[in-house]
Amino acid sequence: MTAVTSLDDDVFVVRYCGQQVEVYDAETFSLQRHITVHGLSEWALGMTVCARNKRLYLSNNSNNIVHRVELSGSNAVKQWSVARGPSGMSVNIAHNLVVACCGANKLQEYTTHGSLVREICLQAGVTKPWHAIQLSTGDYVVSQWSPGVVSVVGVDGHVVHSYGQSQTSDVGQMENPTSLAVTKNDDILVADRDNDRIVSINRSTGCVQELTLSVDGGIQCPYGLCLDESRGRLYVGEYDGQQRVLIFDGVRL
Repeated sequence: MTAVTSLDDDVFVVRYCGQQVEVYDAETFSLQRHITVHGLSEWALGMTVCARNKRLYLSNNSNNIVHRVELSGSNAVKQWSVARGPSGMSVNIAHNLVVACCGANKLQEYTTHGSLVREICLQAGVTKPWHAIQLSTGDYVVSQWSPGVVSVVGVDGHVVHSYGQSQTSDVGQMENPTSLAVTKNDDILVADRDNDRIVSINRSTGCVQELTLSVDGGIQCPYGLCLDESRGRLYVGEYDGQQRVLIFDGVRL
């Protein structure tokens, strides 16, 4: 599996069974350096970056830990314990870290120093959350491992709306959706892993569609997603095979 995120001119990649983060140049795609994160297990399921604080976060699913890496030159690493089964992560409107805890069926919000701000215990309709991103409304969009559903939930944990099999297209049922990305307009992208595709959800119309993305051999088990709207670029990290990072420019939603 391959998780991917970006900040400014750097693209960060972490792969299965590695204790290093690969850092690539966003213009040339050349490998620039490695960041070693001691204690990072093979199940580093999530990664995100905080642009304001210049910090990189990685989740460690096998031992319920989050690692924080300073990107301001020192690469110093801090870690703290979280609830069971941390997977996808994001930075919210308050610049706090949001961790989707798959095994505990909750979202946890932490300050950049590791202090717990709040827990959102997910109610009926959401199980095994894999990734969560806060929308401009304050609600959270949450992907869940099984069944293949993406839901919008309030801060009380109750479901506001769910997107499964679309009523407005023939996209069919999502299968094991993992990472999410959200545009400035709150439209949603989903790595629909077991269907080998990326799905877009228009929040205004509720329409669910498959993105047309051309790549040799097709997308294979998409896992990580990172949308760089400043470049009009989408990064997709694959779960299986060569664990490629696919780069799509000129993405139109």
